Amino acid sequence: GTLIRNICKKVPNVDQAVLSVHCHDDLGMATINALAALTNGARQVECTMNGLGERAGNTSLEEVVMAITTRGDYFGLHTQVKTTEIVSTSRLVSRLMGIVVPPNKPIVGANAFAHSSGIHQDGVLKSRENFEIMDPTSVGWTESSIVLTARSGRHALRHRLEELGFKLNKEEINQAYERFVKVADKKKEIFDDDMMAIVEDEIREIPAR
Repeated sequence: GTLIRNICKKVPNVDQAVLSVHCHDDLGMATINALAALTNGARQVECTMNGLGERAGNTSLEEVVMAITTRGDYFGLHTQVKTTEIVSTSRLVSRLMGIVVPPNKPIVGANAFAHSSGIHQDGVLKSRENFEIMDPTSVGWTESSIVLTARSGRHALRHRLEELGFKLNKEEINQAYERFVKVADKKKEIFDDDMMAIVEDEIREIPAR
């Protein structure tokens, strides 16, 4: 930011040029360095999809774009990037390059909008904004993902069962939850087939709607 600000201050005809920044992510600061440059006068960022690039990679296109989009009131900037194409483009680049996107990669990682912690699941189900600064559909995901694990609570369990067509009362939820915890202790993730089996084994007379 200081570098760009000084250039803008000391070069008389700087308005005749577009200042561009090219940052690498050696210290995990490529995105914030690029954004600092933009707030101080740069108007072009040399970036890459999925943060690919030399050494630790270049500035991540999706991170810069969504920072500007999500915090437009702060940056006072905009892009013409169609953000709903970000995820599909990320997958295309990953496939063509043969480089897997880390699941915890912001915005495009498989876990970016996946919730497995009970308190996160409860909060997201009550209001998405509790734990998500962006709407997943704005970048091309279909929706947030509730991942059922041993850390999930009753709220997430009830939500998934209702999605599967089962409406259980409080006592039945508690009964199903006890069985769910036992199964979850043995498996990393509980899938829909597991949920169906739990209902059928524990509450056999509850019909699907």
